[in-house]
Amino acid sequence: MENSETNSFDFDEVDHLLRNAELRDQIEPYVDEAICRVNVQAFSTAKENEFLESMLAWERAPVLPIVAWFDPPLSIPRPNNFAMDLEGEDSLHEVLWETVYRLFEKRVVLDFTDHLSDRELYQLIFRDILPSEEKKLEGTDSYLHWDCADASRNPEIYLCYYASDQERTEWEAEHGFAPPQRIRAPFHRQLPRRPL
Repeated sequence: MENSETNSFDFDEVDHLLRNAELRDQIEPYVDEAICRVNVQAFSTAKENEFLESMLAWERAPVLPIVAWFDPPLSIPRPNNFAMDLEGEDSLHEVLWETVYRLFEKRVVLDFTDHLSDRELYQLIFRDILPSEEKKLEGTDSYLHWDCADASRNPEIYLCYYASDQERTEWEAEHGFAPPQRIRAPFHRQLPRRPL
């Protein structure tokens, strides 16, 4: 008499192999050297299928302005609609936090915001983030992390406010001079987070 656990495992493995063949056919038009560099031999068939499914989701995802990820499209007031007085700043703060949570619902995480005032962060969201055309991935666990310090183009802000001692030391060794002085970020926020 055959072991039922062995039978069920065999059926599962056959299902994984059939799914793998199907996924490999579907991903063929998108194969490039980035995909080829991944050592799929280190994966089980089930894990390889998860990887291929995520790659297909990425390749097939529509590129849309983030504002259009919402139905209806997210509409927030222009930054200059908020007066520069206490009442205007309170209103801006409220709309800012509503917007941050709405973005998080669409898996957009804002990183490195503590050097920005509420108004500056709101302007960044309005001007740069919402109109940015990005891949809209549905049904995945991936998040879009938005670097609000713009470290790739402006490393000084990152070095001043966010870099670890090790990152600062490595930067100094690479560039041959000391990084800018460390500054305590003036606007500490507890934004919704997901790991990088």
